[in-house]
Amino acid sequence: MPSTRDRQARHATFVVFAVQGLSFATLLTQVAHLQDKHQLSTGALTALLLIVPLFAGVGSVAAGSIAARLGSKTLLRLAQPTVAVAVVLAGLAPNVLLLVPALLLFGLGVGAVDAGMNMQGVAVERRYGRAVLNGFHCLWSVFSLAGALWVAAVGDGLPLEAVMAIPMAVAVAGSLYAGPQLCTTAEEKAETQAGAAVGRFPWRPIIPLCLAMGFLYVGDAAVSNFSTVFMQDVLAADARVIPLAYAAYQATTLLVRLGGDVAVRRYGPATVVRLGGAIATLGFLGIVAAPSQPLAIVAFGLTGVGLAVVAPQSFSAAGRLDPAGTGVAIARVNLFNYVGFIVGSGLVGALADVGDMRLGFVAPLVLAAAIVVLARGFEPALKTRA
Repeated sequence: MPSTRDRQARHATFVVFAVQGLSFATLLTQVAHLQDKHQLSTGALTALLLIVPLFAGVGSVAAGSIAARLGSKTLLRLAQPTVAVAVVLAGLAPNVLLLVPALLLFGLGVGAVDAGMNMQGVAVERRYGRAVLNGFHCLWSVFSLAGALWVAAVGDGLPLEAVMAIPMAVAVAGSLYAGPQLCTTAEEKAETQAGAAVGRFPWRPIIPLCLAMGFLYVGDAAVSNFSTVFMQDVLAADARVIPLAYAAYQATTLLVRLGGDVAVRRYGPATVVRLGGAIATLGFLGIVAAPSQPLAIVAFGLTGVGLAVVAPQSFSAAGRLDPAGTGVAIARVNLFNYVGFIVGSGLVGALADVGDMRLGFVAPLVLAAAIVVLARGFEPALKTRA
């Protein structure tokens, strides 16, 4: 049975995930407004936005080293308010020269928080003795949606600076509330491994998890960046229908994560990931072959069903492979979040330039199928060897 302290740490971790979802959405939903404010071309905007995943990768790697020495609690108490400050600075930046360091700071902070919050999630899951990580990712999705709805509701009535600053005041308050209640360095370690020496963590056992994470985010980048283009250019959808493909993807992602922990407890992580990869493959196949707008929307929804389970189970499996609770494995797996997103954006765009947008979605189709093969790497492990 979880103790009162375990429940306290779980509630605090929920808040951390919620704050991260809100912060991420608050910036990304303002990309078009930032482009207009600074009169950026599409190429210049793309180059600027690449700062975020590139430096998020740096932040994730640094998070592994910092957390191994100080714990993810300290990491989060420093990094999460930094993310909120970076969002506000991005809104306030009067020119591109000042926007660049704000995006750099945001990228570093996002990478550190992504890694740190999943370290906390795995620590809570370890202490509970059952799957709980999907629930944290579900709340991230809920507050990411809330951030988008906030912008939709007030975006035309408030200046850009206020639209971005107000939710970040909530984010800082949430971060300050949750920080003291997170798992301590000692609590992050498995009880049987609390005194284990922290040595060099081997790459071999986490390679399947890293690849699955990367392949997931190739698919996520394809849907996030090109679903609207696909609906408009390939299927001639009108302005009311175009956003429905991405909405279907996000909605099914949220719904699956609501019940994801129950499925993992019943069938095991490998089976859930294997099934998720198969469903995502079917979804991308449906996108490539979609003859009509309704079927394409259904197919985009299927990709959300399949991909939703991969990230939480990647972090959970990384935690099982690191019973000493160093956080190094989680930070490495998290790095492939950004690798996959960068590769996915470039790969899908390049294939679409060669042929058309249907051809662009062949890449995530193939890589989603590869997740089915990689699923065996998600089986519970009690120990690892270098």
